[in-house]
Amino acid sequence: MYKIFLVEDDPNISSLLRTYLENEGYFVNSYTSEKAALAHLGEEAHLYILDIMLESEMSGYNILKAIRAKTSTPAIFVSARDKDYDKILGFEIGADDYVAKPFSPREVVLRVNNIIKRTYQKKEMRLTYKSYDVDLESRSIKENNEEIDLTTKEFELFIFLLKNKNIALSRDKILTNIWEENYFGSDRVVDDLMRRLRSKLVNADIETIYGYGYKLQ
Repeated sequence: MYKIFLVEDDPNISSLLRTYLENEGYFVNSYTSEKAALAHLGEEAHLYILDIMLESEMSGYNILKAIRAKTSTPAIFVSARDKDYDKILGFEIGADDYVAKPFSPREVVLRVNNIIKRTYQKKEMRLTYKSYDVDLESRSIKENNEEIDLTTKEFELFIFLLKNKNIALSRDKILTNIWEENYFGSDRVVDDLMRRLRSKLVNADIETIYGYGYKLQ
């Protein structure tokens, strides 16, 4: 779950934004002052939403400067001041977006979604396992920069194992996830596919759980 730090001194706006963000599936920590926000900068956060004017006209900028001294975690400014100077200064300091008040809470959520997707979900398109580099977007697996030729089902099987690493998977569960519900036939097709996958990914540590299924370690 992605964690958002919301720094806003208006309790109504803070409560409204928090409700919308939590309904979207985010975990939200909210603060009402520059001092409170700075005291928690060492904690994990995936995105900051910062009101510019808290105790002073520079409060939001001060917080972002402190953030940028430690991390590149994305940040969105919200402000009642819709001046070009404020926006330019915000972007120069390192803001990723700027929303002027009054705003629609749904608009802020959409902007948050876009930044989260751009910042984090792209990274999740690439996985590594031992000597293998996996690109989910191009559906390719390489070892020492050499691409390994896998069929569609072999690739899907390996990704399913990788995403469930260290979890024992029954043949039935593998069958349902790789061939879906419309497959009618023996679950031994899983064993045949696993045998072919092992022959191509010789360094993959795939344990056979006799009478049950398989586990990637």
